Amino acid sequence: MLTRRHIRIKVLQTIYAFDKAEIDELKKSEKFLVYSMEQMRDLHLVMLSLLVNLRDYGADQLEKRKKKHLVTQEDLNPNTAFIDNKVLLLLKENTALNTLVTERKLDFWKLDDEYISLLYKELMAADFYQEYMDNASSDFKTDKEFVIKLYKEIVAPNDKLYDYFEDKRLTWLDDYPVVNTGIVKLLNQMGPNPSDGKLTPPAFKNKEDLDFGVELFRKVVLHDEKYTKDIIGKTPNWDKDRIADLDMIMIKMGIAEFLHFPSIPVKVTINEYLEIAKEYSTPKSSIFINGILDKLVQQYRDDNSLNKIGRGLR
Repeated sequence: MLTRRHIRIKVLQTIYAFDKAEIDELKKSEKFLVYSMEQMRDLHLVMLSLLVNLRDYGADQLEKRKKKHLVTQEDLNPNTAFIDNKVLLLLKENTALNTLVTERKLDFWKLDDEYISLLYKELMAADFYQEYMDNASSDFKTDKEFVIKLYKEIVAPNDKLYDYFEDKRLTWLDDYPVVNTGIVKLLNQMGPNPSDGKLTPPAFKNKEDLDFGVELFRKVVLHDEKYTKDIIGKTPNWDKDRIADLDMIMIKMGIAEFLHFPSIPVKVTINEYLEIAKEYSTPKSSIFINGILDKLVQQYRDDNSLNKIGRGLR
């Protein structure tokens, strides 16, 4: 689920907190890093659970209509296309999803059901909802297309839902766009008999990704003084206090990858931090970081300290 870029972002954020003394012990910081990375999976589970709760809310509304004082024929025989949606029912009946939501205490929507109500009202007002409900015969493909549209047009862009997650768990804000993209991809690939692994993937693709994040954090923190000297040596007209904190951390992370991660090509490292800088730092940061990393690569090549193995990695 987590990409290497997202792992790098989590490491960046943890080092920033460590440098600002928000977390003052290495082991505590490592635990926080792993926790923040694993939180992405929790958000994935919460968003799938939201779809299930949205479907259940719709079912409850139909039952309430049957109990009205002045009941109509439509109330007694309602259109059940939404609550019978095959994709939503698969999510609702998935044992692995239900177990994880319960075990990790992620069933927020029972208490915070006002957000479900808000999303349901938006859905009912959408043109594509009425078109779907008017479709007399829906197959799995039609049901799936509807759920994807529901997620992309109603759930993912909802500002109040975003604010809710900001209050609930701050670490989720950076995860939110990535998780939304992942869920849309999951829904697109979903078949009538999805495996548990498809619906509830682990936070990390493999143990190597988890180890990469922890080791990258350790290298930057433990070699901070050396990395700072290397950087200042490449910025003779700059005092280190003039370099933006995030830029300094990203350059140090690049150095750590140059010197301690032999299987990661130099170009990959540089490109990753340029892209992260564009999103998380100043408008000119990517140009500055690119220049410093290029100079450092040349230095490490000259003194044979660039630790890369395999053709094309240097």
